Amino acid sequence: MNINMASIGTSKLGVTPEVMGFSHQELSLVMFKKFKLARKQLLQQNLTFTNRRKTGIAQAIAPEATKATGATSSSVPLANYVPVYVMLPLDVISLDNVFRNQDKYEKQFKELRAAGVDGIMVDVWWGIVEANGPRQYDWSAYRSLFQHVQKTGLKIQAIMSFHQCGGNIGDDVYIPIPKWVLTIGENNPDIFYTNQAGTRNKECLSLAVDNQPLFESRTAVQMYSDYMRSFRENMSDFLEAGSIVDIEIGLGPAGELRYPAYTQSQGWEFPGIGEFQCYDKYMRTDFKEAVTKAGYPQWDLPDDAGTYNDIPVKTGFFGPNGTYLTEKGKFFLTWYSSKLLLHGDQILDEANKAFLGCKVKLSAKVAGIHWWYKDASHAAELTSGYYNLDNRDGYRPIARMMSRHHGTLNFTCLEMRNSEQPAYAKSGPQELVQQVLSVGWKENIDVAGENALSRYDSYAYNQILLNARPNGINNNGPPKLKMAGLTYLRLSEKLLQRRNFNTFKTFVKKMHADLDYCPEYEKPAPLGRSKMEISMDELLTATQRTKPFPWDEQTDARIGGILAEYWDTLLNKFFLSN
Repeated sequence: MNINMASIGTSKLGVTPEVMGFSHQELSLVMFKKFKLARKQLLQQNLTFTNRRKTGIAQAIAPEATKATGATSSSVPLANYVPVYVMLPLDVISLDNVFRNQDKYEKQFKELRAAGVDGIMVDVWWGIVEANGPRQYDWSAYRSLFQHVQKTGLKIQAIMSFHQCGGNIGDDVYIPIPKWVLTIGENNPDIFYTNQAGTRNKECLSLAVDNQPLFESRTAVQMYSDYMRSFRENMSDFLEAGSIVDIEIGLGPAGELRYPAYTQSQGWEFPGIGEFQCYDKYMRTDFKEAVTKAGYPQWDLPDDAGTYNDIPVKTGFFGPNGTYLTEKGKFFLTWYSSKLLLHGDQILDEANKAFLGCKVKLSAKVAGIHWWYKDASHAAELTSGYYNLDNRDGYRPIARMMSRHHGTLNFTCLEMRNSEQPAYAKSGPQELVQQVLSVGWKENIDVAGENALSRYDSYAYNQILLNARPNGINNNGPPKLKMAGLTYLRLSEKLLQRRNFNTFKTFVKKMHADLDYCPEYEKPAPLGRSKMEISMDELLTATQRTKPFPWDEQTDARIGGILAEYWDTLLNKFFLSN
């Protein structure tokens, strides 16, 4: 089969895909010749590489020395172990609420277990379980799935997915929110997030209706709470057995605590700044009340922030000396981001009450919006609800809010490097990850994460390994900094291809610090009640920007070695030059 080389390039998120996962059969004749030529040239050269670790020691790396290095299981404390989960396909449970292809999945679960994987993560779709009407829950397909997972010894991370599947990066499946909720929206479209042009986003409900009794006499928060309580009741045996170890609470589009500022189905393309999503009647009313109380009744919502695919400098709001720097702009952004904080706080409080006493962790996901991070405006973050600037921390208030619920902050884009991003997007994924993980640790909460896009190359795995233990393995005790877990996105036939899966198994071993798989590692304590409510004023004191923790230049548990990475680079150069 010939590869369409036009498809191998910069993705929608600016990442240049690695091509090492392709088999020879997938290569065109021209590319295969280049492959052989590159290999011949490499083997003929007498190459010396510099190992740029902090030791500063220069080393000549021979081909036989490219195997992954790291501490052995006999010398490393278990505290260095980082569990690895694998996200299941979006449609593992079909739209008609059936667990299909059970034999295939059981075989794949066994392969994951044999590879040392600790567990799986799965979306538990609101639009599937409560599809037939208010409080009419059907958990049968998910019970069947969980039984198969439990039988293979894998743990379960379950996502309370109160959003639509479809319309976001990587979505190739369509699962709407419950049809009866969409029907209510036909008569009252203001239940959905709305941009300045009046376009409605039906991925999820607007946070403005969290406390509006519009859904058969229930508020949105009450619907979410009832759903979670029903999940606990119907999955009590899996919870008591310790099979379900983490409940991630969906708080917005793609399950993330953010506004749907960048949606492909509405025409957004990378690296567009996105649009504010606060123009429904409920948000308008709330903002008008806020500005009137503050003594500025003449202020209105932004009308100069551009459209989805603009760049900051082309707008009045985000440009040099833009509105975002004025008192009016600061007031709006504080209000906009604070509504998101209150939304997350309220739903996590309901989740805490629903799962109180269960031996599970609660978690919530924050999006890795890395484009325009190095622009003074941070425009894409601002439209999404993260009021983050070079002199203002937009993420620490979120971590502080989550701390009262004993929550884990789950962050994305852990695999991305600055060098993979196009210069025009002013991306900074490495600095962004460093900032967000640091504020989580500073607020004394667990931090976990995911890769944003499926990758199978050593570059991506080594970047994840670096972020998982930024200062490396500690042979004498717990690492100074360590993530609580990693969820790899996602299970697929391509991941299970021999070359890709062999690399993945090495990655899992390195995440485990070369220790043997430990089935008892993930044993959460019973969930305690949320702490006292934190005032908005106290949350906003966390916006003072502080230096992130220092990161090593590279992981001490790297996969492949420098020669292998050079080989990846050489092949990528040859493939992309065609």
